[in-house]
Amino acid sequence: MVSFFTAIGLLLASYFLYGRVVENIFGPDGRAETPANRLTDGVDYVPMPQWKLFLIQFLNIAGIGPIFGAIAGALWGPAAFLWIVFGTIFAGGVHDYFSGMLSMRHNGLTIPEIVSQYMGKGFRYLLHFFTILLLLLVGVVFVAGPSHLLTVLMPNSSFSLWLYLIFGYYILATMLPIDKIIGKLYPVFGGVMLMMALGITLGLFAGGYAIPEVSLSNMHPSNLPIWPLLFITIACGAISGFHSTQSPLMARCCTNEKQGRKVFYGAMVAEGMVALIWAAAAMAFFGSTGALSDFMADHGEQAGVVNHISKTLLGTVGGILAVVGVIISPISSGDTAFRSARLSVADLLKIGQKSLKNRFLIAIPLFVIGLILTRIDFQVIWRYFAWSNQTLAMLVLWTAAIYLAQKKKFHWIATIPAAFMTAMTTTYLLVAPEGFRLSHAFGWPAGIILSLIALSVFLYKKS
Repeated sequence: MVSFFTAIGLLLASYFLYGRVVENIFGPDGRAETPANRLTDGVDYVPMPQWKLFLIQFLNIAGIGPIFGAIAGALWGPAAFLWIVFGTIFAGGVHDYFSGMLSMRHNGLTIPEIVSQYMGKGFRYLLHFFTILLLLLVGVVFVAGPSHLLTVLMPNSSFSLWLYLIFGYYILATMLPIDKIIGKLYPVFGGVMLMMALGITLGLFAGGYAIPEVSLSNMHPSNLPIWPLLFITIACGAISGFHSTQSPLMARCCTNEKQGRKVFYGAMVAEGMVALIWAAAAMAFFGSTGALSDFMADHGEQAGVVNHISKTLLGTVGGILAVVGVIISPISSGDTAFRSARLSVADLLKIGQKSLKNRFLIAIPLFVIGLILTRIDFQVIWRYFAWSNQTLAMLVLWTAAIYLAQKKKFHWIATIPAAFMTAMTTTYLLVAPEGFRLSHAFGWPAGIILSLIALSVFLYKKS
């Protein structure tokens, strides 16, 4: 329990301490006119109060990522705690803050447009394609996940039926102005997800479950290596490129640049806490990583774990509320993923989105592609999503580093995590089954060397 509560304390303190450092280095201007006020269109640019912005951002970036990813990451044991805490503080929080603030400084542009401005126009089309593909994968993951969970809860129901119902909702939520469904319901759903995490924590404490103390030991039942697999598996809850696709949604609704730390860094800290809680619950509840692995194999993977833990710790009513939270949150992230994809295509093709016709012309083909992707095995989709997700996070961190270097500010807060993420993503690509399948003896040093090359190029270019 000591490691767990220390980790919670570190995450809370980071918002007030390191979050303030990041904010001061960036230098928000409280007097600057934000895109929400300057470009108000009643669809995507809509001013909202700060408390709504925080809860919507939290719900958008969370989904099932910090829950399903943390449960899968728990198979490595309490080493996962270290990645969640330090990843959130020094990588994820920085990534989310800069993706939101740079969007706010650039008229609410989507992340491919921002990255291409700082890393070169040659990245523009490639990054738009990459980001749209990632968003479609997210949308598919976040429709397949709750559909699977609903079939676990209701064994006689049809996976395809839930799939079509959720896609129907996605179309509605993606088309409507952001303050209609998202602005009204998502703050409530965000609060439900936070209460769910608190309930699981109290249930663990009241039930006397022993949360293991931090250790660097590899406890994975299949002895899969911690590096780089753990860092890819736990993305949401530590650092996730998907967050950078969501930040522009709220950057278009912020009314003051000084809201950035609360909305972007703060939401990342909250997500890190959710991931920490579910990783701890998965470890403590089953007693060993082997037992956790066996249960996942026999009871519907992470969805079955969530269902079982929630009902056991919180009783029938509390369990229902907790599971509902785990169903609602991915659906909410899925629809904002498609919304972000629509905006990315609109930015690429320079198509205004105030017209409902224009929104339909872009969105419907995206939904058709997404529906086709649901036919692919969920675990395969998740692996490709995981790598592409972390690769986008790496590119955004390098963009933040370039921005700070150009402004003659302390760039190392972005440069160090960018180099770390470069090593991790390139190593994974080299050794993973869905990558080049090279030996770890080659892939590990090669990933580090490629990261050092990227760092050297950055330092040379900025000098």
